Amino acid sequence: MAAVFPFLLICCCSLLHAAAGDGNGLSASFVFGDSLVDAGNNNYLPTLSKADIRPNGIDFLSSGGQPTGRYTNGRTIADIVGEELGQAHYAQPFLAPNTTGRVILNGVNYASGGGGILNSTGKIFVNRLGLDIQIDYFNITRQQIDNLLGKSQAKLYMMKNAIFSLTIGSNDFLNNYLFPFLSAGERINQSPDSFVDNLIGSLRGQLTRLYSLDARKFVVGNVGPIGCIPYQRSINRLKETECVSLPNELARQYNGRLRDLLAELNDGLPGAKFCLANVYDLVLELITNHRNHGFKTSSSACCGNGGRFAGIIPCGPTSTMCDDRSQYVFWDPYHPSEAANLIIAKYLVDGDEKYISPVNLRQLKDL
Repeated sequence: MAAVFPFLLICCCSLLHAAAGDGNGLSASFVFGDSLVDAGNNNYLPTLSKADIRPNGIDFLSSGGQPTGRYTNGRTIADIVGEELGQAHYAQPFLAPNTTGRVILNGVNYASGGGGILNSTGKIFVNRLGLDIQIDYFNITRQQIDNLLGKSQAKLYMMKNAIFSLTIGSNDFLNNYLFPFLSAGERINQSPDSFVDNLIGSLRGQLTRLYSLDARKFVVGNVGPIGCIPYQRSINRLKETECVSLPNELARQYNGRLRDLLAELNDGLPGAKFCLANVYDLVLELITNHRNHGFKTSSSACCGNGGRFAGIIPCGPTSTMCDDRSQYVFWDPYHPSEAANLIIAKYLVDGDEKYISPVNLRQLKDL
């Protein structure tokens, strides 16, 4: 029995060390959102929104170039942010069967292609995880971490060593309010002001719920210039330098309200820090001044078919694919390439208040 006690003590100390972090790298990343940061949850859903076919993931080194369910040619913004902050492993998809045990101490990815702030968003895809369901799943993880670490240590781990990122909202416009046929009734019954009010009210409750589960360090992305994606340019037959005005106007309206919401939560929730990731201006900078950032084009999809900008049919085995993925801001009709994700992520990690405020993600990690 005497030999067993030191072994148990070593195991317990190792587990607590994993919970406390090494003081340098990010201990855990809990990722919520849509296809921009989905790491493979939709692989496990009967859904029309999937990225588990080639050539998706062709540049994802960890999988040997095989598709993982990421909607890009390589890493997502969340993957790269984790690397930049010294996270030991990528946050694994919640629905993956191997996301169990101590793996969850690195964080978990709950994001789902087609998901939105509202439960009604993305119903065209049949199945997807909306933000309410994603938080339900986090609640399961939260209880599992209590069981792994004990309640007091788990609470400390959450509050000090974990970053909670939310990249969501685009689908609430593209695949809800602006979607033809499916939501025409909602557009008739709701003004843009009323719809944005609904989004902000829902998000306020969702963020507050995460806070009640001991989340303290948040980064929330605003909605990008969705009127400039290849899909919108293609279906509206725009010129190369044009964007569709209405989606961008709605995004800016929502983004202004989001900024106010995060300021309200920073004032009202003790100990919390909510950072706003200004994705709209950052992506618009890549689109407008793409040559300054090393890109050949910001209007066409690297992988896709249909229309002038290959923006109508999603990326798949029969798609036309560009020769040099690093030259394209957009991988497919909707999503950035890994090259664009890399630039976006680095601005969020170490950038100034133009793109990430009130602190950047490296500073948030060290709080």
